[in-house]
Amino acid sequence: MQKLLKPLLAVKTKSGYSVLTAVVVTLFSTWVIFDATKAEVVIAADGDVQTVKTHITTVGELLEDLGIDVGKHDALSHGENAKIVDGMKIQFETANKILLTIDGKTEEYHTTAVTVGQFFQEEGLTFSEHDEISHNNIEVLEDDLEIEITTAFPVVVDDGGEETELWTTGGTVKQLLQRNDITFAKQDKIEPNLDEKVSEDTKVSIIHVEKKKEDITERIPFQTEEEDDSSLKKGTTRTISEGEEGEILKTYEITLENGKEVDREVIAEDVIKESKNKVIAIGTKEEQNKVVSNTNNNTTASKSSTANESNSSNSSEPASDGKVFTMEATAYGPDCKGCSGTSAYGINLKASPTPKVVAVDPSVIPLGTRVWVEGYGEAIAGDTGGAIKGNKIDVLVSSEAHAASNWGRRTVTVKILD
Repeated sequence: MQKLLKPLLAVKTKSGYSVLTAVVVTLFSTWVIFDATKAEVVIAADGDVQTVKTHITTVGELLEDLGIDVGKHDALSHGENAKIVDGMKIQFETANKILLTIDGKTEEYHTTAVTVGQFFQEEGLTFSEHDEISHNNIEVLEDDLEIEITTAFPVVVDDGGEETELWTTGGTVKQLLQRNDITFAKQDKIEPNLDEKVSEDTKVSIIHVEKKKEDITERIPFQTEEEDDSSLKKGTTRTISEGEEGEILKTYEITLENGKEVDREVIAEDVIKESKNKVIAIGTKEEQNKVVSNTNNNTTASKSSTANESNSSNSSEPASDGKVFTMEATAYGPDCKGCSGTSAYGINLKASPTPKVVAVDPSVIPLGTRVWVEGYGEAIAGDTGGAIKGNKIDVLVSSEAHAASNWGRRTVTVKILD
């Protein structure tokens, strides 16, 4: 405009000033008209808002003119080829590059989201409360931000017989239990080992081990001693002193697993009362030979049944390495109430002469075992009885009357012969 005005400024005449004034007015009017034809555009770029007037025709040209570089991932409210119109509002947001690593696998994302939570929502990414996420949802995104996520998996824990499903992102068995406030003691059995890493296939088992002490008083059985006695006829016996059981206090250490006893061990013993052995005299006196008359022989033969029981009861204790019991003995006859006449072992109890049979507890003396009973002699453990339990026996005699009057109830020595 100065070049246009320069020739006119050289004219100093009154008419020259008039021409100059007309030209200036015309140029100013032209400029006003030109400026008025500009479009007014509001541009919001990454939060920075500015208003510009321009004759530029497209959005892309305007952004380029303003030095705004639009990348392919950036957000632009209008297409770059869109025509500029007066009053237009253009929004532009630069996309941030995000490196997202999930369980060790990394992928690159570009987003215009403001926060981490918005980014997850835009990408359709959802995670559980058990997953480990390096950034919280309200954290503002920045370019080249690295987000790491470890997804959780379930692990079954059998805690003393009760199963629970726990979620974890890894670590050791010990860390898993501590994070979930599961307590255990040093003596407890835990599988796998506390230092072992957990995985989706891991199943943790905890057996709670408890040890306690218990005092129990137990009986001490007495033994039977035998002494030779030359004053007694050979084959006869005599009880010198009865046996007496003792008592012992045993302290047990009991091991419990999940509340159930699995082992007990004696850790201390204290004898409260000593046992006293039963002492039996064994006759050794030899009987002199005597001449027996025919009359005496006939008398003896006529009393064969009575002699059978008498001789048996006085028979000597046979030599044997078998087990010796001290038992309570009663007697019964084949005519007892409820008796069938046949023993539990299949013996005919009504045979003549009366067979030598004793009723026993089979858990103590098995049926069919040969035994020697003090005052009764050798017999077969061939019968049972409802009242015959433990260290009890019932000897068979000729009749119930004989059982009541001649035998009664007594304590005897029983020796196993088989």
